[in-house]
Amino acid sequence: MATKLTTLNNLDIAVLEPRGSLIGGEETDEFKAKAKNLIEQGNKKLILDLGSITYINSSGIGALVGIHSLYQKSNGKIKLCNVAKGVQNVFVITKLTSVFDVEEDRQQAISSLKE
Repeated sequence: MATKLTTLNNLDIAVLEPRGSLIGGEETDEFKAKAKNLIEQGNKKLILDLGSITYINSSGIGALVGIHSLYQKSNGKIKLCNVAKGVQNVFVITKLTSVFDVEEDRQQAISSLKE
């Protein structure tokens, strides 16, 4: 798995797009490291595009919550988008739908962060 990073407006909004499974290990570490690096560079608006995630377990959920906490501590904002049905079910079961702001697609997430 490789996490794709895109930035808009000179790092004003960053998009991380992990691929495959978020189940701990190297791919999850890379995902968290990229998010941490963005905060260190001064990014305050992050979109996590989960459209390419096929499976997530508790380690993946932990990574998402950890990234969310990092951004909250630095007064940043996170939006999730393109959440597949299976991943969405995990969010409902774990009640994380009350923690994360979820938008239907990337464009809606970008628009909501520009407001």
